[in-house]
Amino acid sequence: MDEPLAVFQTILSIITLYYISISIFSLRKKREEYSDPPTKTFAIVIAAHNEEKVIGELLKSIWQLEYPKELYEVFVIADNCTDNTARIARSLNATVFERFNKNQKGKGYALEYGFQKIFSLPRKFDAFLVLDADNLISPNFLTIMNCRLNRGEKIIQGYLDTKNPDDTWISRSICVGYLITNRFWQLAKYNLGLSCALGGTGMCIESSVLKKFGWGMTSLTEDLEFQTKALLCNLRVCWAHDAVVYDEKPLTLKQSWRQRQRWMQGHCSVANQYFLKLFWTGVRKRNFKMIDGALYLLQPYYTMGLGITLLLSILLHPGILSFSWFGISFVIQYLYLGFALLLEKAPWRTFLWLLYYPFFTLTWIPVAFAGFIYRNHKDWSHTKHVRNISYEFLRKQTQPGRS
Repeated sequence: MDEPLAVFQTILSIITLYYISISIFSLRKKREEYSDPPTKTFAIVIAAHNEEKVIGELLKSIWQLEYPKELYEVFVIADNCTDNTARIARSLNATVFERFNKNQKGKGYALEYGFQKIFSLPRKFDAFLVLDADNLISPNFLTIMNCRLNRGEKIIQGYLDTKNPDDTWISRSICVGYLITNRFWQLAKYNLGLSCALGGTGMCIESSVLKKFGWGMTSLTEDLEFQTKALLCNLRVCWAHDAVVYDEKPLTLKQSWRQRQRWMQGHCSVANQYFLKLFWTGVRKRNFKMIDGALYLLQPYYTMGLGITLLLSILLHPGILSFSWFGISFVIQYLYLGFALLLEKAPWRTFLWLLYYPFFTLTWIPVAFAGFIYRNHKDWSHTKHVRNISYEFLRKQTQPGRS
């Protein structure tokens, strides 16, 4: 058993070393000027299901953007709503499309419906910005996207920050995870010219791209499916580190588990459908962006592999030596992850959150297995929001990563 385990550990170590090697390219963050005159027009699209508690503050933050109001319009797709989401959105000058379909539930279907409605309107837009109803966005968001579109970037992901980091140990752990991912993964890949990952919200997509590919993404991770199909056409996702979206995170392990299991279900489904095609296309065309994108699709399987290796190591080598090496790896992890927080100029309290962040990361292992087991299920689990945080309140707090 030791020899197969050693081979397995070697493969996982190579993958881990690859991730660490990529993160090195996040050390440099170029200071950018966003001085282009505002010319691009935007359709801001929000898919909302029973979001009366949070939709109002998002719309207020949108109308406070430092961008000419005549150059953007807000569309809310009230999807199977039974509350006052549509009424509140209309009262705050959003164009509302109400959709009722009990058989086709979920964000992917709602966005597909909304995009088709908007494309049929007389007014045409240069780009679409997709947001979640529980978000808040930084005032400079469209200014940055305007400049990025002028550079020729077609698909752009904004910085994903946390709206409620201090609530519970779960929201704190998620906050730390996003700070690390934003720096060591997203920024690093952008600097390398690789394709970044779409995060489901804060996504800016040029209209011509959306028309060419269509949305048609109805999996549980429609963003991952879209970025994969785009990458097959050699179109990468770019990263805007200074355009910030504040997202509300789950408060309990149960809520977080359900959300992450949905992500893993969708991730496994997309991986099964596209991995071989994307990887082989990358090899055939000698396109490393595609190969890297294919490897990203294997993330759930990598997580499951780490879990199996960890379990076997403990069962086969329960001695003091194995636990000492385990302890050493944790020390290295703290130093490595702490460096990401340092680069992001995170408040010092976030460094304390690293004490329990590893325990949260361990929960990804059973979540990945659950996602794999239920990968063919497409039941959408909606996260209920009960807090109404304003952008003004948010800016009074010391926000990790954006202080």
